[in-house]
Amino acid sequence: MKHSKIADMPKARKTEPHVSPWDAEVQLLLWLATCVSVFSFLFFFQRGEVLLYGDAIAHMNIARRVFDSKTPGLLQLGTVWLPLPHLLMIPFLLSKEMWQRGVGGSFPSMAAYILGVIGVFRLVRGLFARNGELDTPGRSAAWIAAFGYAANPNLIYMQSTAMGEALYLALFIWAVVYFCEAMRGDNGSLTKCGLTLAAACLTRYDGWFLASGMAVLAILMLFEAKNPVFSRAAVARFVLISAAAPALWLAYNGIVYRNPLEFENGPYSAKAIERRTQTGGNPGHPGSGRLVASAQYFLKSAEFNMAQNLWLQRGWILLVLLALLTLLAAHQLGDSFFLNVPLASGLLPFLLLLIPLPFYALSVAYGGVPIFIPAWWPFTHYNARYGLQLLPAFSFALALITYFVLGSRRFGGKVRSGVALALLAFLIGSYSSAWQATPICLTEAEVNMRTRNRLEAELATWLRKLPANATLLMYLGDHVGAVQLAGIPLKDVINEGNHRTWMQPSDPQGLWEHALADPAQFADYAVAFEGDPVWLAIKDRHLRALVELHVSGQARAILYRLR
Repeated sequence: MKHSKIADMPKARKTEPHVSPWDAEVQLLLWLATCVSVFSFLFFFQRGEVLLYGDAIAHMNIARRVFDSKTPGLLQLGTVWLPLPHLLMIPFLLSKEMWQRGVGGSFPSMAAYILGVIGVFRLVRGLFARNGELDTPGRSAAWIAAFGYAANPNLIYMQSTAMGEALYLALFIWAVVYFCEAMRGDNGSLTKCGLTLAAACLTRYDGWFLASGMAVLAILMLFEAKNPVFSRAAVARFVLISAAAPALWLAYNGIVYRNPLEFENGPYSAKAIERRTQTGGNPGHPGSGRLVASAQYFLKSAEFNMAQNLWLQRGWILLVLLALLTLLAAHQLGDSFFLNVPLASGLLPFLLLLIPLPFYALSVAYGGVPIFIPAWWPFTHYNARYGLQLLPAFSFALALITYFVLGSRRFGGKVRSGVALALLAFLIGSYSSAWQATPICLTEAEVNMRTRNRLEAELATWLRKLPANATLLMYLGDHVGAVQLAGIPLKDVINEGNHRTWMQPSDPQGLWEHALADPAQFADYAVAFEGDPVWLAIKDRHLRALVELHVSGQARAILYRLR
């Protein structure tokens, strides 16, 4: 019987050879993933589905306004959303056409998708490689893990957009890869893990939770093990590097907004949005303040990201539970109990890949982050894409069961082949059901943005008719997509970002505030959406309205000539 502490897990010799990280198999996988990424992007781009998400449009325009604005600079990065995705988009958005058509925002996601596929493959292959060699069960497990990750319909769609899911997933996977390689004796991998975590922390707040968990784990392993895998200096460096990114963001918010937690409790935070949506008798999210219910909503969103059929959805949860029980048994009883199938070392990476579950359960229950799925009240789509964060864990679980079945002598050859084929059929059936019913992430964008996108398209038609270089006054927070579609440079638009952000609640010397006080002096035209700051500023000035647009479900929009 083996002791159950993580610190006592088997450790590989530091001189153990390893499989080449960029051999022919990885190169083949690289080309296959690149082909899937490019062809799927072209497919969704041709169908006009790359710019469906309002958040994708907002991400691109945050990046664009860093250099295309009446007040350009890094302060245009704003708060709440972390800066790395926007910084990575900037080189691709320098082209006006790539910005207008939405292509530039997709490139970082596509590259991240390819790296994520390779990361999953490397994680599983490194786990089962022994003495520099990989047997057939190990190789099969690595390939099915990569296939399970790469072929997911929802990830394939999200990687073609400017959304941040693909980027964070790649960083998440590689952080786990480097941590596991560091445990196997690669001295430089712990530093690489810290750098990857720092990037993850500047991409999504999930990374903060992940970095905290890994830092605590590294410290516990350092002080509880008799023969620590990591040196004190390596752990100290790892903790400092991974903590640098959150510290930087807290400092940025503290300096610019006079509140280090502006992203968490400011007017644009998830909690503030939740408070605004709970007015008028709205009871809020069913999981608010209820941790178990919040976890159930997240798990259900994860199921929908894997399959549309109810029984196939439950099959993925059962697969994860079966893999977890197998790993726990291997860790307690020893690999010899499983006839030399080495499974115990897979427990730690699997637990790390399951970290999104407690993070999102806490976020929904106490952070004001709602997740709605069509099967449960209120029977709609919202943030269902968050369930993609468990895709690496599902792919890893599938690989573990495949390896156990193919590598164990407890089963005959026909049984091993039959079970392996059944697992592959289960994977293909799940993804086929998702494609047949339309991936839930794509459905979410279509349902939530249909009327908004229609309004922005109609408004863009009129904005294109304005004279070149005309100055426009417009609140961009809700409908910046109209300006993007019309191809109007942001430097020609006076908007809410054109003031000193550290002046709260308003800047008496700000261009935005001056323009609202006297619109005709600063702008040639104005777009007002009913109830927004521009509407309130000009509604009683008796200005000439050029066009008034009405789209069901959206505030009416009026285009004014100011002078």
